[in-house]
Amino acid sequence: MNDRMTTPWGELALTRFPEEARERLRAWDASDEYLLRHLAEQEIPLSGTVVVLGDRWGALATALAAHRPVQITDSFLAQEATRANLHRAGAETGAVRLLTTQDPPPDRVDVLLVRVPKSLALLEDQLLRLAPAVHEQTVVVGTGMVKEIHTSTLRLFERILGPTRTSLAEKKARLIFCTPDPSLKRPANPWPYTYALPDGIGPVSGRTVVNHAGVFCADRLDIGTRFFLGHLPTARGGRVVDLGCGNGVVGTAVAAADPAAEVLFVDESFQAVASAEATYKANGVPGHAEFRVGDGLAGVSAESVDLVLNNPPFHSHQATTDATAWRMFTGARRVLRPGGELWVIGNRHLGYHVKLRKVFGNSQLVAGDAKFVVLKAVKQ
Repeated sequence: MNDRMTTPWGELALTRFPEEARERLRAWDASDEYLLRHLAEQEIPLSGTVVVLGDRWGALATALAAHRPVQITDSFLAQEATRANLHRAGAETGAVRLLTTQDPPPDRVDVLLVRVPKSLALLEDQLLRLAPAVHEQTVVVGTGMVKEIHTSTLRLFERILGPTRTSLAEKKARLIFCTPDPSLKRPANPWPYTYALPDGIGPVSGRTVVNHAGVFCADRLDIGTRFFLGHLPTARGGRVVDLGCGNGVVGTAVAAADPAAEVLFVDESFQAVASAEATYKANGVPGHAEFRVGDGLAGVSAESVDLVLNNPPFHSHQATTDATAWRMFTGARRVLRPGGELWVIGNRHLGYHVKLRKVFGNSQLVAGDAKFVVLKAVKQ
């Protein structure tokens, strides 16, 4: 696969993180190229504080490293990819300031470049956080594939920053041009969003959930998690990992049912781990918990865990992929003690039982309905 992106300033070798020898997905797309081409052709001055929001794998930050931009991302993997791509490109240490969506944004923004995220809520939250730093001379340019930019996307820019228009499409990508209006009366930031869980779902019935923007199913309990909550293993103590924890409801349910359990909440999303910690603390659950943003189970010691609970994602941005599920399952096998168990919830059609048999040598159906299955695999 071609891993070199052509920019107005030369070619860059770019990869995703973690690097996979047979990776089929590129670390950039036509929308990244379109934005960079526009900046060069229009000779837009990249001076002052340049902020790159939502850079998928560091393509934009790496291409613009000479201008010492600030990158803001919700993704640990994107941040690691940026570090690797900057190193590969020979950028000087500290050329790009790496911030997360949970960090305070810069006080002043002179150029704001936005790679439109999949989540409209995350875009809303981040634009509202950045808006006070934007002034009437700020250059604001967004980019995304045509299928990612909707009327609602443009309305958000318009409502939070100022008048907005779009470019013509090129290679199925489009740009967004926004003229900041400092006099605009902005709405209050609705994030994080808090709601009460329904009854009839076990130990977390009626308890509080806190969702930061961008976390899956932010305003209600999704049906997959609801099904999982009804079929969790019974209390057993030991060390438990809520892998890909999202808002932390599953790990909180385990902690509420079994104060002897030590629960580790892990996700690659900074927004998700912040949500999980807020959800756990909002419910005053006894016991010990740890919250970690990272690459799956990397950094967790081998044979140190008794139970892993997992609802694997099967999308990477707009692309459908089973790579994350494979890595989560193999990681779980590594960290589980002999006799330890991985419990997985997934859509029935994804066929996770086949993968579990390949990784663990066994797979057992715990529960299922027309849409979901809960599977268990035991480390022999």
